[in-house]
Amino acid sequence: MREVVLHGYWRSSAAYRVRIALNLKGVAYAQVNHDLRIGAQRDDAYLAIAPHGLVPALQVGDTVLIESPAILEWIDARWLEPALLPQDEDDRAIVRSMAALIACDIHPLNNLRVLRALKQDFGADQAQIDGWSHRWIGAGFAALEQMVARHGAGHAFGDAPTLADCYLVPQLFNARRSGVDLTPYPALVAAGDKAAALPLVAAAHPEMQPDADA
Repeated sequence: MREVVLHGYWRSSAAYRVRIALNLKGVAYAQVNHDLRIGAQRDDAYLAIAPHGLVPALQVGDTVLIESPAILEWIDARWLEPALLPQDEDDRAIVRSMAALIACDIHPLNNLRVLRALKQDFGADQAQIDGWSHRWIGAGFAALEQMVARHGAGHAFGDAPTLADCYLVPQLFNARRSGVDLTPYPALVAAGDKAAALPLVAAAHPEMQPDADA
């Protein structure tokens, strides 16, 4: 197998998702880290690899994959065990919808470049930025709580980790960092914390990465 190289940043929730999936699949990978705080993802050398100037990117030989949803689907198709999508097509769609709720409805409104734009372009103070972040996390989590309560059996969907957990664990990490009140989401929190406690998932935690607090 060609060497797998993950371009990321320790606190990037999108890179965190990919680390979880690679770890669950037992895939060995190298990491190249780009400090988002100083704009390293916009360096010419990285833009030659990933023209969108965001992390993560996954290099496998001469192939470069960008955008975590595509990367996660590729990982699940390339390494079949353990499967991160159910066999039943209806169940697969439900898991994908849970993942998309985070990837499309929560994360894009709360990533670093959006929060910086609120401050730099619109003059928002920290309290306003926090209020913005909490608003969209809360709206997404309210919907996801119902889905986890309906479809979960220990994990976000069913009784084993799926792509939904790959998205949920990092989003919970971000929610806690920004001080979101999680008491309205007991099913979601229980599922996310159970997944986060798995050794392979725990190894993907931001504070376990080589560039943590670098």
